[in-house]
Amino acid sequence: MSDIFKINEKFVSIDGEGPTAGALSVFIRFAGCNLRCVWCDTVYAQNAGDYSEELTAAQIAAYIRGTGISHVTLTGGEPLLQPGLIGLLSRLSDYQIHIETNGSLPFDKFRLGSNIHFVADYKLPASGEEGRMYLPNLPLLTKDDAIKFVVADKNDLLRAKEIIDRYNLIRSTMVYLSCVFDGISHSEVVEFMKEHKLNGVKLQLQLHKYIWDKNTKGV
Repeated sequence: MSDIFKINEKFVSIDGEGPTAGALSVFIRFAGCNLRCVWCDTVYAQNAGDYSEELTAAQIAAYIRGTGISHVTLTGGEPLLQPGLIGLLSRLSDYQIHIETNGSLPFDKFRLGSNIHFVADYKLPASGEEGRMYLPNLPLLTKDDAIKFVVADKNDLLRAKEIIDRYNLIRSTMVYLSCVFDGISHSEVVEFMKEHKLNGVKLQLQLHKYIWDKNTKGV
């Protein structure tokens, strides 16, 4: 049945990154991703078989309502691969929703209402998956969405700037730079931002990796 979702984990925590970083959210992590980024930090959810339970849209919605939390983060894996996602979203019209998507799949058909926002990745060269990016998504990002560039090295920074400038992303959406954990230093990214006058771009830290051990799940 398309209404059955393979759930890797579900939990309440703070959003570790993006526009609502530091705020409470209900996380639904789906199993299965179509990319294999070199630095992936959720390898445990990459495969469709990496699930702990199967739930219907009604069961997921009931769990969310039972938490008493008003913000929902749908993540993965890759949420847009989930059959039945539109049906789930339609049950959550009274929640603010962030869909964290890897940038390789068209997302506009999932924008059912003003409560649904996208936090899209653009995979840079060091990820090994830049060629999979779905570029028509970029002009569709709004000020209520965000785009995240995870950078591993100076070449990634230069490519991120090129994409930001080409699509005029600073004017259209929220733009974040994030470091591969234990990779490029945050100070190097800040110096790059200063050098290139990247007004409107924000450096983000993955808060959950500083509050808890970086390998801790369910946080």
